[in-house]
Amino acid sequence: MKKILFAPVGIGAGIVAGVVARKTFEKAWAVIDDDEPPEPHDRGVSTGKLLAALAIEGAIFRVTKGLVDHQARSAFAGATGRWPGKDPADAK
Repeated sequence: MKKILFAPVGIGAGIVAGVVARKTFEKAWAVIDDDEPPEPHDRGVSTGKLLAALAIEGAIFRVTKGLVDHQARSAFAGATGRWPGKDPADAK
């Protein structure tokens, strides 16, 4: 039941995380290079530049999504008294 109740919260948190991560990556890349970040389908982009862009983007997205998801779960638990997902306290 708590999975169903948390689903809209999780979806909303995922959308927020995506927007925040995209803006963060754009600002981070602007510090590194004046050009737009390369995409895998771009012709003529160097492998090193593509690797750097993908690694930075992946790290930013993963960290942002993890933090937003955890905070959404904490807020849900605070509002409902139940943690959505695995809770070590349940195993005791």
